[in-house]
Amino acid sequence: MRTAGAYAIPAVMVMIVVFAVFKKVSVFEAFTKGAKSGAVTAFEILPSLVGLVVAVSMLKESGALELLVKALSPVATFFGIEKSVIPLALLNPISGGGSLSMYESLLKSVGPDSYAGRVASVMMGSTETTFYAVTVYYGSVGIRRTRQTIPAAVCADITSYIVSSHIVKLFFGV
Repeated sequence: MRTAGAYAIPAVMVMIVVFAVFKKVSVFEAFTKGAKSGAVTAFEILPSLVGLVVAVSMLKESGALELLVKALSPVATFFGIEKSVIPLALLNPISGGGSLSMYESLLKSVGPDSYAGRVASVMMGSTETTFYAVTVYYGSVGIRRTRQTIPAAVCADITSYIVSSHIVKLFFGV
């Protein structure tokens, strides 16, 4: 038996077509115009995304990520962040896919109910892939100077990392 949620997308599509017919808009022409605009936007942001993917791959494969983890371990320990979640915290603002695979690997190694697993789960739910989002959104509208966006977003991410470890301690008494 299907739930009402299974009919949501088809119902919205039918409502859009009915509304377009009511407003005397050519549905197919509007669709193709929107698809063309989306393709142009995707083509414009492609170089930025390729650069971001290459940078993430280089960071992981070169061993630089491990060096950063070793360098940041004392600071992270001071703020109560488990050493095993530092790579996730470093990669999450850059790459959603990379951080998701690192998150999965972390959960397999320490378990989802461990302190590190819980902190990683809260971190994944409370942070954004900052550089990816800025690349996509700013690139799609042609903004080249990010001004205070990056520093503010990175501060928000760091705050989320610190607070996530304390929230897990507060709720789970670790």
